[in-house]
Amino acid sequence: MEQENQIIKRNIPRDLFLHLLAIVTLYWSAVTFTTLLWQFINNFFPDILNSNYYNGALELIRFAVSSLIIVFPVFITTSWFLNRIYRRESIVRESKIRKWLIYLTLFVASLVIIGDLVGTINTLLGGEVTIRFILKALSVLLVAGFVFGYYLDDVRRDIPATSAKYFAWASGILVIAAIVGAFFVIGSPTTARLFQFDQQKVSDLQGIQSQIVNYWQKKEALPNTLSDLNDPISSFIVPVDPETNEPYEYTVKNAATLSFELCATFNKEGADQYGQARPMSVYTKEGVIENWKHASGRVCFERTIDKQLYPPLSKTTTK
Repeated sequence: MEQENQIIKRNIPRDLFLHLLAIVTLYWSAVTFTTLLWQFINNFFPDILNSNYYNGALELIRFAVSSLIIVFPVFITTSWFLNRIYRRESIVRESKIRKWLIYLTLFVASLVIIGDLVGTINTLLGGEVTIRFILKALSVLLVAGFVFGYYLDDVRRDIPATSAKYFAWASGILVIAAIVGAFFVIGSPTTARLFQFDQQKVSDLQGIQSQIVNYWQKKEALPNTLSDLNDPISSFIVPVDPETNEPYEYTVKNAATLSFELCATFNKEGADQYGQARPMSVYTKEGVIENWKHASGRVCFERTIDKQLYPPLSKTTTK
């Protein structure tokens, strides 16, 4: 009895650490894997009503991939190490720490499954049935069901099941497939950086365009060069190409009609597709009259200031 108490005392900190690490990394892996599946669904079945989807989708995919690359191997390694301990020290497998954490996992998985089914039926009754919704509901159900089924079987056994290694292999293959698929969607780190350069260029051109309009409203003329827009009082300095440090191209096409052109060189096509620079539009009373969709290479955007939409400030003040 004294020897058993010594074993229990010696293993409590280790057992607590390993079991908590296994459960936390399991939850983290399951959530990020489901998040990744949802982003795949959003990519292949886009919702036109969800206009803000693209703003954070890339970050979600990158975070999910980063988490799975680091966290999931920690979960597998910790589980493997625990199974080795179980075979040597059966008392660890029967510890209250393990039982509480497993039943907590079963409880959480049960709530997820129940909530998913309730949400599915509620949506079906509301008539809002889409492929996106069905696939997302199935992805949650499958991940939660996978976790629930495995741990329900495991908690009933006195010794580790031989199916544990099959669980590890199956989940590992699924995670690797999801990570590889993510790189096909977001591209390599080098490609991602090129996209970031392009997005910054579009943002710079938008800012320059706004300053040109302000310049016209204040001085009732187009600037001759971009350097005319530099304003030490407002602290605006015309940005340059972040990739080459060269100034952007600006040309006055027709001073009378307030037509001008802004040009930049892009690395990739800026289409309305996931993982690529999203075309941004400027809206007027008549609808969309301009956008920043671009091909790769040198691209010029011709703009014409509408005097009715952007009247000189002198006339506005007079009114």
